[in-house]
Amino acid sequence: MALARAYWYTIAGVLALLLLIRLVNSGQHWLRLRTSRTSSIRYPTKPTTWYWQTWATLTAVTREISYPQLYVPYKHLSWMTPPPMGRVLVLLAYWAVIIYMMTAGAIKKDVYFWERIGFRNAWVTVTQVPLLYLLSSKTSLVALLAGTSYERLNWLHRWVARTIFVTATVHGFHFWTEWVLADFVQDYLQWMPMVKFGLGAWGILLWMVLTSLRPLRSMAYEVFVVQHVIAAIFFLWVIYLHVPASARYNVWFAIAAMCFDRAFRLGMLLWQNVKFTKPNPSRCKGGQRFGHHTQIAAVGDTITVLTIKDVHFKWRAGQHLYLWLPSVGAFETHPFTIASAHQMPETCICNSIQLVIRSHSGFSKRLHEYAKKMETASAKKQILTAWVAGPYGRPPRWDIFEALVLISASTGASFTLPILESVLDSKETICTKRIDFLLAARQGDEVGFYLARLHEALAKAADRGIELSVSIAVTGNGQLEAISESLLSRSNVSSMGTLETEEKNMREKTTDMERGTSGTGCCSNRNRQQQRVLSRTSSTDSHIHHSAARPNVAGFIRNAVEATGGETGVVACGGASLVGKVRTSVAKLSDERAVHKGTGAQGIHLHVEEYCF
Repeated sequence: MALARAYWYTIAGVLALLLLIRLVNSGQHWLRLRTSRTSSIRYPTKPTTWYWQTWATLTAVTREISYPQLYVPYKHLSWMTPPPMGRVLVLLAYWAVIIYMMTAGAIKKDVYFWERIGFRNAWVTVTQVPLLYLLSSKTSLVALLAGTSYERLNWLHRWVARTIFVTATVHGFHFWTEWVLADFVQDYLQWMPMVKFGLGAWGILLWMVLTSLRPLRSMAYEVFVVQHVIAAIFFLWVIYLHVPASARYNVWFAIAAMCFDRAFRLGMLLWQNVKFTKPNPSRCKGGQRFGHHTQIAAVGDTITVLTIKDVHFKWRAGQHLYLWLPSVGAFETHPFTIASAHQMPETCICNSIQLVIRSHSGFSKRLHEYAKKMETASAKKQILTAWVAGPYGRPPRWDIFEALVLISASTGASFTLPILESVLDSKETICTKRIDFLLAARQGDEVGFYLARLHEALAKAADRGIELSVSIAVTGNGQLEAISESLLSRSNVSSMGTLETEEKNMREKTTDMERGTSGTGCCSNRNRQQQRVLSRTSSTDSHIHHSAARPNVAGFIRNAVEATGGETGVVACGGASLVGKVRTSVAKLSDERAVHKGTGAQGIHLHVEEYCF
């Protein structure tokens, strides 16, 4: 019991340390932005005092240790790719604590050896259960204090579960061995019902660990989620019946964490999707009392675009939400990155969200088929009602870096492009002076969808004096030529409309403004801004670099880092292969340049997002 208390003191100490690091970094970021506004220092992100230089050196060393990742390049074995080195070190530290708790003062060859080890590991197992459920919560207190989000702790949730399985196995093995040696197994099973519940809990835990392995959970993810939640509830029930009263506080702790998470999420769902006052149609078109007015369209053979209107909450570039479309999946909610950082141009609405979804299997495939089917239907049938939950995610500030390197593969641009737009649309003084944007894809349609928004970004960057370089690599055979054809066939594709549709909308909005129906709303200002941007947008890709070869990611990052004198932020979104390559390249480049170690080279911050949790 003393070790159990020490375990939670250790957890609290780690969270306090992470909170302190957050506060120091927040102070550093505030100072950078203040320096950018009030002085003419060329590189405001460069530390100028000994204590900030010391902090930068410690940060650089930590980054270089934690970034590298070994990627397993074989198709059917890629799921065995180990975590990045930073996560490996965290796991080793956690396991060191657990092993100490399992063995400290318990390894004594006496008559109580088997029972002592079994009893000790029972406490070690049940003590970890609340942490397991805290890490699974989308409104986790652990994530809040650590300054991160639930999806970036999901890996730790799985490894804590595997650790619990090991300690539970050690606990059961030692008790069972003792009973076998004493020829007491049948008697214990008859006299002690708690033993049967313990075996049941171990079986449920084994099932949850096996089904959470990537190959199995990816086979039918919707089924995995449902059975996983049910198994988690039953696990708490049998644990409650198995452990003595003195240890049940751990079970109640886990139950409280689960109930708080579900109650909070239900409250947020109602607040975000139910309007208690009737929407005003003269102010915002598309508003409705329950859910959200949603447009759907298929782009190419694999992309589906949803525009969700009249959402009354704010979000930051890099966040995601959970989407529920009852007409497509009555009992399914799925996470998708918010692909817009501003009001969508075609929608006369005060706050719209766009999602770009690539068709794979299951829900995304059904959604794309539904969108293609609705293309031939009336416009009214192309309107869905969507329920959303979120936004989730705690991305860093993007305007505190001297240079930004944004790397994405295919629909990963739904993550990086809003970051680019949010920096360019910022109304405040920012540190960013250079942005390098790389988009790689196999199909031209996947790239063509983003071209209009990239042209708009180039125009905004020129207005703000920010050096913006855009590179596009389309590696599919003959797909590079499809980009220009896609651009000619769709004007302003980011708003899901053809050129004729856009002109019609502009005429309708102009007429409305002349009639005085929308001349003072948020839409009128956006329309005038959009017309100015469209007048500067070229119909060709003369300002965007194209390539049909696989991009040299390491060289792309190096060019941007060597061209700036301040800190660089590298952002990558894609599959495990791309993410692993970016991680290792950044760590190698930081070590090679001896960042913050007397060479004058400045820091490189890395933020990555993978396609799946």
